[in-house]
Amino acid sequence: MKNSLFDRFKPKENKFFLLLSEMSNVILAASNLIVECVQSTSHEDAVENYKKMKEQERRGDKIQNQIFEELNNTFITPFDREDINQLSSTMDDVTDLLNSCAKRIMLYNPKVMPEAAKSLAILARDSAECIFKAIAELDDFKKSNNNIQSYCKELGIIEAKSDDVYEHFLIDLFENETDAIEVIKLKDILHELERTTDAAETVGKIIKTIIIKYS
Repeated sequence: MKNSLFDRFKPKENKFFLLLSEMSNVILAASNLIVECVQSTSHEDAVENYKKMKEQERRGDKIQNQIFEELNNTFITPFDREDINQLSSTMDDVTDLLNSCAKRIMLYNPKVMPEAAKSLAILARDSAECIFKAIAELDDFKKSNNNIQSYCKELGIIEAKSDDVYEHFLIDLFENETDAIEVIKLKDILHELERTTDAAETVGKIIKTIIIKYS
């Protein structure tokens, strides 16, 4: 029979890194889907893409719940519980925002998706790739410190690019779009995309804080 008390004292670092890795996979899958979402050619495509996105969002929620349970049931953790919870929660936010964007595309069914939407979607995917790479090396961060720092720095650069794309989009939208309903739709959709890169940058900041704290 397993000694449950003894198990609570056993190191379970790998379990947390594996769960965080799974979550980074979810973000990457969702980011690939958002690129497809902004290029939907019909409402039917938008609906199907949203269904796929929702599956990833639910998958992310499930992993987040697993991490929370493990934090409650594990005595020894690789980092402070608060750090692990904040990191996983913010990673989950990235997926939630991608899902929110896909949902808006499906619900609003805009007449034409602007080129800026594709640019922001690609930047969101670039952010997801940086998160994926940083999390993949986090379990050995003392050896991979420079690489992880580089990925986190890139997240900040991508977020700044995203801000620029969004600002130029707004200028063009208010100058050239005469349909007020379309203005509301497009502004809301692209705002969610822009917020995705904000959340991704926050993930990078949390990772950098963890590295500094435990170096």
